[in-house]
Amino acid sequence: MIYKGHWVSIMRWNWEHSDWPRFSYDAEALRPAEERFLRGSGVIVGALLHVDDAEKQSLTIDLIAQETIDSSAIEGEILDRASVQSSLARHLGFKADRRRASAAEAGAAELMADVWRTYVGELTDAVLFRWHTMLMAGRRDIGAVGAWRNDPEPMQIVSGALHAPKVHFEAPPSERVAGEMAAFLAWFNDTAPAGPSPLPAITRAGIAHLWFESIHPFEDGNGRIGRAVAEKALAQAIEGPSLTALAETIKLHHRDYNAELAAASQTMEIDGWLSWFARIALEAQQRTHARVHHLIAKTRLLDRLRGKLNDRQERALLRMFAEGPDSFKGGLSAGNYRTITGALSATATRDLAELVELGALRREGELKGTRYYLAIEAGPDVHFPNGIGPV
Repeated sequence: MIYKGHWVSIMRWNWEHSDWPRFSYDAEALRPAEERFLRGSGVIVGALLHVDDAEKQSLTIDLIAQETIDSSAIEGEILDRASVQSSLARHLGFKADRRRASAAEAGAAELMADVWRTYVGELTDAVLFRWHTMLMAGRRDIGAVGAWRNDPEPMQIVSGALHAPKVHFEAPPSERVAGEMAAFLAWFNDTAPAGPSPLPAITRAGIAHLWFESIHPFEDGNGRIGRAVAEKALAQAIEGPSLTALAETIKLHHRDYNAELAAASQTMEIDGWLSWFARIALEAQQRTHARVHHLIAKTRLLDRLRGKLNDRQERALLRMFAEGPDSFKGGLSAGNYRTITGALSATATRDLAELVELGALRREGELKGTRYYLAIEAGPDVHFPNGIGPV
C-alpha cells in the first residue's frame, strides 16, 4: 500500500547514503548464474526452431499474457486472461477476437506489448512516460499520469493500520525524482550490451529493478513498470524479445520478493538482493523452457495421432495441453473427461482406454482413484529451493 504521510521513521534508506547510487556487490559471485542464464537462453532459442510460426505466436501471446496478469496480481489487481490475450494479439498485430477488455486490462496489455516490441531501444523518460500512460488508462484518481510524481508529501510503502502504519520504505522527495531518474537512465543505457560500460544480464536487470523501485518515480504503477524495466534489460542481453517468466516467478515468491526488496532498500551492499534475483531469473527462464518443451511435445503428439482421434478425444487432449506444463494436477479423471467432452460414462471409459492404447495418456490408479496423465516426456525441473538449479 502507498501512503502519503509524514516522516515516521529514523531509518536511513539507500538513497540517503553518501555513496548513493554506487551499489556494492561481488561480481565474481554472480558469474555462474550469468553463464547459466546465457546458456539457457541458447537452449530456448534452439528449441523454438522446432516450433512453427502459428504455435510460436500462440506461445508468445500465452507467455506475455501470463506476465501481464501476474505483474498486476503482485499489486493486487486481477485481470481477465482472455481479455488480456485478445488485447495483446491486437497490439502485436496477430489475429484476435473482438473481446472487450477493461481499461486496466487493455492498458496493462499495451504496456507489455510495447516492452516486447521495443526491447532493443534506449530507455528514456519518454518511454517510461508512455508506459505509465498506458498502465494508468482510465484512472481518474492519479494526479500525474505520464509524468514523474510531484506530490510534496513523502511517498511511502506501508502496511498495517492507518493510525500506526509500518513503513517498509520511503522514496526520495518528489523534487529529487527528475534528477534521480536522469542518473538512472544514463546508467541503464550506458550498461546495455552495446553501451560503453556493459554489464551482465542478471546483474544489470537486478540492479535496474532495485534502483528504479528505490526512486519510485511515479504516483502509482512503479512495481509493474519496474519489472518491465528488468524484462527489457534481460531481453537486450539475449538480443531478442524477452519471454522470460519473470513476473510469474516473482509472484510465486511474492513474500520473499517484498522482504528482499525491503532489505536491499536499506543498504548499498546488494549481494543478497542480486543472489536472490539471480535464482528468480534462472527459475523464470526454466519456466519458459518448460513451456516451450510442452508446446513441442504437444505438436509431436498431435502429429503422431492425426486421423486417429475422435472429436471428443482431441478436445480433451487440447484442454489438458492448455493447462500448461503442470497439466491437470492430480491427473484427469473420467468425470473431468465427461465434463470437458459431454460424453456419457460408457463412452468416456472407452475413449480414455483408446487414448491409453494410442500412447496419448498414461493411466495410474484403480477404480475411482484412476487418473490419466499426458504421455509426454517430462520437461525441465523449475524448482530450486536450495539454490540455483542446472540449466
